[in-house]
Amino acid sequence: MAMIETINLSKRYGEFVALDNLNLSINQGDCFGFIGPNGAGKTTTIKILATLLKPSSGQAMIDGLTVGYQNRQIRPIIGYVPDFMGAYQDMVVSEYLEFFAACYNIHGTQRKKVVQDVLDLTDLNYKADAEVNSLSRGMQQRLSVARVLLHDPKVLLMDEPASGLDPRARIEMRELMKELKRMGKTIIISSHILPELAEICNVVGIIERGHLLYNGTVAEALRRAKLGHALQVAVSARASEAAEIIAKMPGVSKVTIREGEGPAQPQGGIAPLIHIAYEPGARVDPSDIPSVLVNAGFRVTQFSEEAVNLETAFMRLTKGLVQ
Repeated sequence: MAMIETINLSKRYGEFVALDNLNLSINQGDCFGFIGPNGAGKTTTIKILATLLKPSSGQAMIDGLTVGYQNRQIRPIIGYVPDFMGAYQDMVVSEYLEFFAACYNIHGTQRKKVVQDVLDLTDLNYKADAEVNSLSRGMQQRLSVARVLLHDPKVLLMDEPASGLDPRARIEMRELMKELKRMGKTIIISSHILPELAEICNVVGIIERGHLLYNGTVAEALRRAKLGHALQVAVSARASEAAEIIAKMPGVSKVTIREGEGPAQPQGGIAPLIHIAYEPGARVDPSDIPSVLVNAGFRVTQFSEEAVNLETAFMRLTKGLVQ
């Protein structure tokens, strides 16, 4: 049984459809990366799963419990990290955590131990006596994660936890996410920082305008993006003529010349790089390109396939370039 499942989950605000028949299935221990542009429906989905928002139709279930009907049983097993935490005036970090531990009915010596454990896990020990309002954005996000770990939830719902963080704080947050994954937590994490999601997550969902475009492993997303592959070629001279020849070849949809991106030339300077995109589903032999160019009298100095990463997959899937 899936730890998190949605069935035709929808949310409407009047005529505006924020979420349209979303079907997700996330297994226990998965780290699920939720990807999409602003307004795609990521936060709406996470808030519904966090029992903070009622769906207009459809179902959402966590550990077999139905959101909207069994919220009291769901809340003890989830931890929700919003993109911005609410700071409490004049509270220091340890008091902040003890306050929430008390809200979870953790008392006495157990509370002290639990607070110390999450301070250790999130590397906030040295900030235990600092005022919450004095913390940097990165420290506040780590404190927000520490807060939701107090009751040891099975599921973590994280809405843009790395938003607005500097590079060092993002690295620290990424390492914390990896540690939580190793602990066996089921995690949903939405983010715009796609390379980091590829490092952390084993499954991803790509959503746009409330519609789920893809739901599966990172490896499969990259494989599907590669089907609409692109190639790069450089020639020693007459790049524009070479580009015209390539553009007439079967299956080629677009040819672009990128100045200064190719290899260094013996006579000095950097050769232009010819970027070749194929039509979706085109069946072509990439080796035809260097053969055609050599037969036409060109000297090919570079020929390679464009690297495909999660950003490439996201762009191609949201543009409908991949089936």
